[in-house]
Amino acid sequence: MNQLSSSKSQPLKGSLRVPGDKSISHRSLIMGTLAVGQSRISGLLEGEDVLDTAKAMQAMGAQIKKQGNDWLVNGVGIGGLSTPDAPLDMGNSGTGARLVMGLVATHPIRATFVGDASLSSRPMKRVTDPLSLFGAEFEGNEGMTLPLTLTGTADPLPIEYEVPVASAQVKSAVLLAALNTPGRTTVTERTPTRDHTENMFAHFGVDITIEALDHGNAIHVTGQPELTAKDMVVPTDPSSAAFPTVAALITPGSEIIIENVGMNPSRTGLYTTLQDMGAHIRFINQRVECGESVADIQVKYSPLKGITVPEDRAASMIDEYPVLCAAAAFAEGDTIMRGLHELRVKESDRIAVMVKGLKSCGVTVKEHEDGMTITGQKSQKGGALIKTHLDHRIAMSFLILGLATEEAVRVDDGRVIETSFPGFTKLMNNLGANIRGANIRGANIKGER
Repeated sequence: MNQLSSSKSQPLKGSLRVPGDKSISHRSLIMGTLAVGQSRISGLLEGEDVLDTAKAMQAMGAQIKKQGNDWLVNGVGIGGLSTPDAPLDMGNSGTGARLVMGLVATHPIRATFVGDASLSSRPMKRVTDPLSLFGAEFEGNEGMTLPLTLTGTADPLPIEYEVPVASAQVKSAVLLAALNTPGRTTVTERTPTRDHTENMFAHFGVDITIEALDHGNAIHVTGQPELTAKDMVVPTDPSSAAFPTVAALITPGSEIIIENVGMNPSRTGLYTTLQDMGAHIRFINQRVECGESVADIQVKYSPLKGITVPEDRAASMIDEYPVLCAAAAFAEGDTIMRGLHELRVKESDRIAVMVKGLKSCGVTVKEHEDGMTITGQKSQKGGALIKTHLDHRIAMSFLILGLATEEAVRVDDGRVIETSFPGFTKLMNNLGANIRGANIRGANIKGER
């Protein structure tokens, strides 16, 4: 265990760059593996989750190495994966596990997937069911949690599949399986989710079309293209940028700029929600890089008010609800969050864990089956020790909360933050935050005070 403690801080000031987008980092390594030639990736997130995906790609034949600040991937081409010599350890990453399962499902290889205690409790049936339709076979327990063994099919069949839950991971697993499947595979989603996989496919020249429906999209992919290597630029992660954003909003006198943040419309729900609550958030220097919208985010301290968050916004901010809770705790009135069933099956049951932790900090909160209602006020007590349940977003969210509470907030284990946000403590402290208790790798920061 490596406890961290955060307490009321001075105003946060400066410019910063958070780590690369985790979702795009996973996909860039996978697409580089499926291409012929050498792909160069700039801005890759070097967190444990992404590095576990890199190790999995290496185990199946890709050559991956770091050169300076970039990563080079020499791919094996679609259909060129080889059977790994040992189980693929996906660590804490549900994204990595589900995407790589999709990749393996339509290759004639056999791989066993394992993970840490948190990942091993998370549902995989949501991807094993559609991947079985291609012809893949799975061996494991009845609930299809890790560890499980996947035998990919040598003769995959194209499918038409409607995603039953709003999940970019499930959609992407099916799309990746479609790449080594002859013919056209169609994935339908009634609630559009983040489209990084579709953007990455288009960047590599995959035959992909997106058909707008009355409710949602139908995504059509023609399989077995020959992909050539491409350079990729990974923008910084809007989910990681959410933490300093909320910290600045709730810490009086703060003003920061977060650089080069991915502004994919499927990922910006939190920022829209915070603006609805009265946040001073501005998007400057807007541009497009590698098919993804990018901007710098200017954030100033703002008195916030409670709102009802639209349920149809959930898919665009599902990972940001824990840190939204920290903002809601200091927003005058009720902030109502519903339609969040997916939070029950993340790294932890994030609804239950956030509710329990907020109550222990003196915050008035009511739990719903699909969300929560937080009654905020200008001052919150804090003073609690929070169990993170091996969940990096829980850990960071309560450390952000502690920057504005009357008493310090502690988390029981800060090590898990490294899975997605290496350098979190140093980055926040260099802006003026007061987080103590551990030495964690540095981050790329400039202009801090």
